[in-house]
Amino acid sequence: MEFDAIVRCGYERARMWGPLARQCRSLVGACLILNAAVSTVSAQSLSGTAAGTDSTAERPQTTEDDAVLSKAEPDFVVVNLPTAMRLPLFKSNFRLTHRFAGNLKRGTFSQQASSLFGIDQGAIIGFEYRMAVAKDVQASFYRSSYDRTIQLHGKYDAIRQRRSMPASISALASVEGANNFREKYAPSFGVVISRIVGTRVGAYLTPIWTGNTTASLEAIAHDHDGADAPTVEREERHQSTTSVGVGARVRVHGSTYVAAEIVPRASGYAPDEPAYGVSIEKRVGSHMFSLTFTNTFGTTYAQVARGGATNTLYLGFNLGRKFY
Repeated sequence: MEFDAIVRCGYERARMWGPLARQCRSLVGACLILNAAVSTVSAQSLSGTAAGTDSTAERPQTTEDDAVLSKAEPDFVVVNLPTAMRLPLFKSNFRLTHRFAGNLKRGTFSQQASSLFGIDQGAIIGFEYRMAVAKDVQASFYRSSYDRTIQLHGKYDAIRQRRSMPASISALASVEGANNFREKYAPSFGVVISRIVGTRVGAYLTPIWTGNTTASLEAIAHDHDGADAPTVEREERHQSTTSVGVGARVRVHGSTYVAAEIVPRASGYAPDEPAYGVSIEKRVGSHMFSLTFTNTFGTTYAQVARGGATNTLYLGFNLGRKFY
């Protein structure tokens, strides 16, 4: 009898809890289905966002924030010529230049290797500090050991490339003097017209007028076994040069670039060959390193306007550091 009572009691409880158990199972199943649906939608949303980010990563920069890096324009120069890169207000940039004195077009490969491709012959060294002293206005100080030249120059970024404006335009002004800014003064005025294509290509047209280009800088004859060779006295003539620089930079992969420029002279004093340069570049964070090959030691506007020597090629580098 006790066994039958236990069975009946269990049967009655099963009848009472059975519907509730079925409801709980249904509720748990619904929750599992809803959770799976939400997870699927979230995954699709995230993948769509990532795809959208990737698809827009190669579009031109349209932001007005000067601190945002434009991947196609990572530096303030191509090789020697200026770019239209902007500088955030009260931020700064430091640049170091080296042009080694060994001529890569002279001697055999083994002879070049024995002098470490011109590095043993010393270098023309320069350093620059620039700062945004007002919105869209940059002021720079540059000193080169080439005839101890100091260049004071500025840039006004007047027009920014936008959807309705196909190019950026910046105005340039400069004055430089040899012997630590004591003599052979050469003023320069010009513009930079730049066109950025996506995140990979930057192209530049830079017409510059430079005064007093014949007054200075004799070719430096390096003789590192002894003293520098004496320069030949020339009649000092005050004459200007109008040059039209053309340059471009291409981002070939990630943060690796190739840049090139040439500076033909349109009128005025134009000795020897137009200055030119190419570089292989790597951007690492706020640093920009460029391995350069040029036909001139010149790095200032007037030095570049005077052109490069025939049958010469010099190894060098630019190193830039942004402080923002």
